[in-house]
Amino acid sequence: MLSIIIPALNEQDNLKILLDSIKNQEYFGDYEIIVADAGSKDKTKEIALAYKCIICQGGLPAKGRNEGAKIAKGDWLLFLDADTILPDNFFINTFKEINERNLQIASYKLLPTSNNKKSKFYLNFFYNWPIEFLQNILAHGADGILIKKDIFEKVKGFDESIKLAEDHHMIRLACKIGKFGIIKNTFIYISERRFVTDGWLNTGIKYLLCELHMIFIGPVKSDIFNYKFNHYK
Repeated sequence: MLSIIIPALNEQDNLKILLDSIKNQEYFGDYEIIVADAGSKDKTKEIALAYKCIICQGGLPAKGRNEGAKIAKGDWLLFLDADTILPDNFFINTFKEINERNLQIASYKLLPTSNNKKSKFYLNFFYNWPIEFLQNILAHGADGILIKKDIFEKVKGFDESIKLAEDHHMIRLACKIGKFGIIKNTFIYISERRFVTDGWLNTGIKYLLCELHMIFIGPVKSDIFNYKFNHYK
């Protein structure tokens, strides 16, 4: 069984689009959708219920994902951000490659929801090309992470004390137990709102500095990068 876990805060518009993209998938198995709500003031919870999702109490993304995982029934966990969209045949292509490569942890390359050429270039240059090149050396995973539940439990989930890049940190711990890879035959669409709000260059520099901090100092457990949950327009 597959458990899809989505942390959310005031995501009524984006969540509906994501849930539609999930419901339109072909998948030859059982799955459940868990929305970890962090106290939304809009119709996020009403939309989740309308799509027959399970709702649990969330918080910051790490806590929301952990709380969802605690009640998940699946032996596979798929963590998705609320502002993502799945392309056609996402599940079929994912598990075909998972089986062929014998992966136990996986993440995805990202594409913008728009056709903006600059956005595509920046995502490829700052994220997609590096994570594919480094997948066997320094694992990365964001916006979409697939992992066997028993491995997730062995690494004790996401470290809720980490302020930024807790997803990369969790994957790097999991890689010590199971086989990781970047999925090649499908991808995930992501919203550009964070880059529009913070700026492509500022975002790129912030994550580069965060990467260097993780490598040479350790996980980011201070507010040095001033991370805010869901401040994007």
